[in-house]
Amino acid sequence: MIHVRSAQYLDGYRIALEFNNDELGIVDLSDLIQRYPIAWPLKDQALFAQFYLDEWSTLAWHCGFVVSPETLYERASGKTIAWLKQA
Repeated sequence: MIHVRSAQYLDGYRIALEFNNDELGIVDLSDLIQRYPIAWPLKDQALFAQFYLDEWSTLAWHCGFVVSPETLYERASGKTIAWLKQA
């Protein structure tokens, strides 16, 4: 299982991540912010920067928008998590 150890806001819609397998990466979530209405409040970058990691190491915002650690890992590393594609 992939978990996010730490997340740090960089700029715009970019977040630096450290995963439990010691890999580091940067994600740009601007496409998700534009795509999902629940995330539209986060177009305000000051609100976007106020994320937190919940108990499942999911990146979350108070508006209810969340991004799973697996999605973050795939975006940050460019690698596919095989068990996600077996459904």
